[in-house]
Amino acid sequence: MATEIKVPALGESVTEATVARWLKKVGEAVQVDEPLVELETDKVTLEVNATAAGTLAEIVADEGANVTIGALLGSIAEGAGAPAAKPAAAPAPAAAPAAPAVAAPAAAGAPSAGAGVMPAARKLAEDNKVDTAAIAGTGKDGRVTKGDVIQHLEQPKPAAPAPRPAPVATGPRARADREERVRMTRLRQRIAERLKEAQSTAAMLTTFNEVDMTNVIAMRNQLKDSFEKRHGVKLGFMSFFVKACIVALKEIPAVNAEIDGTDLVYKNYYDIGVAVGTPQGLVVPVVRDADELSFAGVEKKIGELGKKARDGKLSLDELSGGTFTISNGGVYGSLMSTPILNTPQSGILGMHKTMDRAVVVNGKVEVRPMMYLALSYDHRIIDGREAVTFLVRVKECIENPERILLEA
Repeated sequence: MATEIKVPALGESVTEATVARWLKKVGEAVQVDEPLVELETDKVTLEVNATAAGTLAEIVADEGANVTIGALLGSIAEGAGAPAAKPAAAPAPAAAPAAPAVAAPAAAGAPSAGAGVMPAARKLAEDNKVDTAAIAGTGKDGRVTKGDVIQHLEQPKPAAPAPRPAPVATGPRARADREERVRMTRLRQRIAERLKEAQSTAAMLTTFNEVDMTNVIAMRNQLKDSFEKRHGVKLGFMSFFVKACIVALKEIPAVNAEIDGTDLVYKNYYDIGVAVGTPQGLVVPVVRDADELSFAGVEKKIGELGKKARDGKLSLDELSGGTFTISNGGVYGSLMSTPILNTPQSGILGMHKTMDRAVVVNGKVEVRPMMYLALSYDHRIIDGREAVTFLVRVKECIENPERILLEA
């Protein structure tokens, strides 16, 4: 008996995936829990494992196919023999078995065009150009009645999708021989959709400030060796910014909120998303309850999530439900940028490259390590005063790190 390979549950709000790669070929032996196929969703790549031992008998969904939850991917045959060939059509039996005394009722939803449809129902269906095979019969032996057809006609029809504009015929590309065309991954498609969605739905603005990194750099240099020796993790700047943002979020709760229909949802927890660049695209794993973690706890969690992101091992839960996001474009050399919201969140902090610049301190020109900060926010929920106050509070906490400990 063959065991079906089906698309498993993909996680909250994820209903579709793309078959990225089959790890086994038809005819190869498989063991229980052995990975068979990789599915790529708009958030993560996951493996589907074998639920039975045997031989991969059939691949129904080829690489590149879009599949939904519960869809059939293939099947596993018992034993290690050659797989059964996929029948093109059921062969006629050599000798028909004796017919049962009572004919089996027609399958629901697929009655025959003859005895399975009452004459009045057939006439009404023909007049309205309705395929009776799409109607579940409620009459005797599953026959389609006139009432079934009327009920089918009265059901609201789904709105037809807007037709896609026909591509403009431009002829052969002039330099196609020196181009490479690659299909966008589902992750990249989803990134594009979410960024466009943020621009289309949110009243997005960005406010800027600059922060003097002198004191936080000095504290880090002073404590980094003892910190690493004690906690087994390096002391980075990200933990300072996560903690500074939490201080500011507690003071300006609108930045930690979201819009749900006509409601504002204020969140009394702090799940901070930290943007991570990977070869597949940008992902935002979430540090849960970051306010309850120590500096070492934040650094360990960020390091763990970053490694899993680069290895493609993040789970859907680790990518879902953030309340606020921090993106550090400075690691790539960015001096200033306007980050785009990670919807449905209402705020995102952009960090940038630290550079020595001449600034005026107490009436004197000094060279200080300065960083530009950018807060993009949804003006529908956050006023300009709140956005500026939030960013100033982050600046104050970084310039005077003791404020983080005292939440002052």
